[in-house]
Amino acid sequence: MKKILIIEDDLSIAELQRDYLELEGFEVTLCADGVKGLNTLNNAEFDLVILDLMLPKMDGYSILRSIQDKKDIPVLLVSAKKEEIDKIKGFTLGADDYITKPFSPSELVARVKSHIQNYERIKNKFNSRYPRIVIRGLEILRDSRQVLVNGTEVFLAQKEFDLLLYMAQNPNRVFSREELFENIWGLDAMGDNATITVHIRRIREKIEFDPSHPQYIETVWGAGYRLRS
Repeated sequence: MKKILIIEDDLSIAELQRDYLELEGFEVTLCADGVKGLNTLNNAEFDLVILDLMLPKMDGYSILRSIQDKKDIPVLLVSAKKEEIDKIKGFTLGADDYITKPFSPSELVARVKSHIQNYERIKNKFNSRYPRIVIRGLEILRDSRQVLVNGTEVFLAQKEFDLLLYMAQNPNRVFSREELFENIWGLDAMGDNATITVHIRRIREKIEFDPSHPQYIETVWGAGYRLRS
């Protein structure tokens, strides 16, 4: 049984989400404030987190930062904030999806299923080959999910690592934003392909000596991106 953690201070919304997810066979835990939610996550294993942004004691963005530092788990942000900047910030911090209130509980369940299935698909796919990839000074260790640049380890969030690994398994191939989004976030995932641009920028900031003049991940104007070997 897949385990879902819902961190949401609106009890009526949280209980509605729980009821729909439990009907689909999920085991659901509810937390009504940010501190309790983060403590619960740190002391138990979950398959996915549904995270509200506006929470008492600790906001969703702070929790998301902590999740990306410690956990390899899909996160769906839920918020009444509809501005593009809020969505971009969420994706930049490593969120897998952003759902605006009000929303259909059935849609939420569909997204939860899609993200869990896609997460497992990527894990199984990556675990079947390429335990270690070396491209000049860049080293990617699949099993430990580590990235080293000239011998120094750099930390990549979950989706940043998956994106880099996927491109590194296919060096010199040009990928469109749409193709990368479909393969990393899943065919059924909801989102904006601008998410790819944000994640590529974040990866460059971590692995490139000069992100403005990248030596690894190149932009192919009008086509997409490629990782040069």
